[in-house]
Amino acid sequence: MMKRWLYTTLIILSLGVMLFTPDWLGEPAWAAKKDKLVVTGDIETLDPHIKYDVPAAIFNLNMYDNLLRYKGNPPKIVPWLAERYEASADGMTWTFYLRKGVKFHDGSELTADDVVYSIDRLMTLGKGPASAFRPILAKTGAAKAVDKYTVKIQLTKPFGPFNAVIPLISIVNPRVLKAHEENGDWGAKWLSSNEAGSGAYKLVTFRPRNLIRMVKFDDFWRGWEGKHVSEVEVRAILEPAQQVLALQKGDIHTTHTYLPPDQLKRLERDPNIKLIPQESMRLFVIRMHNQRPPLNDVHVRRAISYAFNYDAFIKNIMLNQVVRNPAPIPRNLWGFPEGLKGYEYNLEKAKEELAKAKVKIDRPIDIYIQTALDITNQAALLLQSDLRKLGIELRIVKSTWPNLVASTKSPETTPDMWIHWVSTYYADPDNWIGQMYDSNNWGTWKASAWYKNPKVDELLQKARSIVDQDERAKLYAEAARLVVDDAADLWIYNTVEVGAFRKNVMGWQFCPVG
Repeated sequence: MMKRWLYTTLIILSLGVMLFTPDWLGEPAWAAKKDKLVVTGDIETLDPHIKYDVPAAIFNLNMYDNLLRYKGNPPKIVPWLAERYEASADGMTWTFYLRKGVKFHDGSELTADDVVYSIDRLMTLGKGPASAFRPILAKTGAAKAVDKYTVKIQLTKPFGPFNAVIPLISIVNPRVLKAHEENGDWGAKWLSSNEAGSGAYKLVTFRPRNLIRMVKFDDFWRGWEGKHVSEVEVRAILEPAQQVLALQKGDIHTTHTYLPPDQLKRLERDPNIKLIPQESMRLFVIRMHNQRPPLNDVHVRRAISYAFNYDAFIKNIMLNQVVRNPAPIPRNLWGFPEGLKGYEYNLEKAKEELAKAKVKIDRPIDIYIQTALDITNQAALLLQSDLRKLGIELRIVKSTWPNLVASTKSPETTPDMWIHWVSTYYADPDNWIGQMYDSNNWGTWKASAWYKNPKVDELLQKARSIVDQDERAKLYAEAARLVVDDAADLWIYNTVEVGAFRKNVMGWQFCPVG
């Protein structure tokens, strides 16, 4: 039996959305190795400063390092590249003390100058993870190297969850990137299909939305004591049924954790498979475009909220393997508005809300689902059937995660409605309600409801500006009640992650961040 295990840096490799292509078939040299882990994932770019979503965590946490990192469940922040850190009394200045002797994959040492470059690059490109820092860091010059192993980061204003978002910053090698710059692009074109990290694994092969191969980096700063997986292959497989078949045949070692309940039941009966459930903080949400008629009318949104059969979905489709979550903060996180019941399935109340609406529903409403994730389709079908009873036509449109994310950059291209999960990119209420409903974040996929309420903006911005968690919790809870009253979106459930593995995979550690 193989008793190889993978570093905690690879704990969320199974979270990505899949796309099937046959190009990885018939490659026996790699398939024959006994110390290789084969997983599933859909990656379109390898630049950690361009993309930070669930699929991107596969390469972010394995080919790169961060100053701090999350570990465990519930997630806790632990030192990583920074051995320790401290904040000034006013929360405006943060100092990080780096480990000595950390090497990039090209053999050069990682120092404070590289951290400064990485933060400047992230903020200048302004993509993906930069959205969490844009309100609090200058575009350039926010970080300074005090000496070779000490970095000071100066905020433009106090930010309560700053240490919680620091793990979003991947440290890149400027010497490698400067050699591949084109027209001042910070090496972005080159890095989209290459890597410049210091992480536990280094890149061998990358074919976008098809295949990633990584091998362990022998000089990884944490060392390699004990037994570890030396090679990792990430294959793109679209359909959950195909993933399950590949897992049962032994072609892969694990799937993503979006498998629908019927496929999990199928795996329960397989003696070669083990299922490991873990409570997470991943919210399942149906988004509504709050700026586009007829969804710009709060009564229409409330009607739709009352038209979703939450109990039937959780009981009959999800087979009670998830927990109802009626607000834009996970139930198991501080700041959740205690006692909030949210919306329930009630077509009579839905009709009453429609009668109050000032905007006429004179066209079909489009709802976009993720082709690779059948749960999104089943949720759309359930809502479609009950909206039909209200005289509302809901058209289901198939799409993919990358295309949907790209569409949310402007109000004109954002769908009427779409379905996705919001994972734990950092363990703070700001990751959910702050990123989703502060109108300053418009143009990001998290804020794709295009919701605006000045009072909510004020509460969320105040919650970010203070450090005291009890005070922040009160502000987030108040904001959540307002967002729910405005029926900005439909919040369905909090996920119980079920990892499906071949029984010879050992040492797996779960962390809900990512």
